[in-house]
Amino acid sequence: MRADHINPFVAAVQLVFETMLDSPVAVAKPKLKHADSPAYDVTGIISLGGDVVGSAALSFPMETAANAVKAFTGNEVAPEDDMFADAIGELANMVTGNAKKDLHNLSVSISVPTVVIGRNHHLASHQLGPWVVLECDCGLGAFNIEVCVVEVTELAAMGAKR
Repeated sequence: MRADHINPFVAAVQLVFETMLDSPVAVAKPKLKHADSPAYDVTGIISLGGDVVGSAALSFPMETAANAVKAFTGNEVAPEDDMFADAIGELANMVTGNAKKDLHNLSVSISVPTVVIGRNHHLASHQLGPWVVLECDCGLGAFNIEVCVVEVTELAAMGAKR
C-alpha cells in the first residue's frame, strides 16, 4: 500500500472531524493490521471502485460513536435509532469522499455506506492486501480508520506475476 493512498484519509478525517464535529483529530503513524487488532462496536464501511479497488472504514468504541453522533446531529441518539447508523454512515461517507478527491489522477467511485453495530466485531482482512490502521484520538474519544486500497493497474500486475 502506498503513502499517497493513505495520506488523503489522514487529511480527510482531520478536516471532517474539525469542521463538522468541532473536534480536531490527532492521527498516529499508519501501521499494518494484525490478527490481534482491536475489536469495535460501531463501524462505517465504504467500498471504493474505478481506478482503485478496496475499502475504507471508520471504527469506534460505542462511547466514541455516541459522542460523534451527538456532536454531528446536535442530539443524543440511541444506537438502536436509525439516525445513529445514518450519522455514522454519513461521517464515513464524508471522510472517504474527501479522501477520494485527493487520490490524484485516479477516477474513483465510492459506495453508499454500510454500518455495522455490534459489540466487539472485527473487520476481516481483504484478499487485495493488508489493511492499514490509522489510530485516531480527539475530544470525542479514540477511534480508527482502516484502509485497504489498491490501484487496478497494480492489481493486474500482481495477477500477471502469479
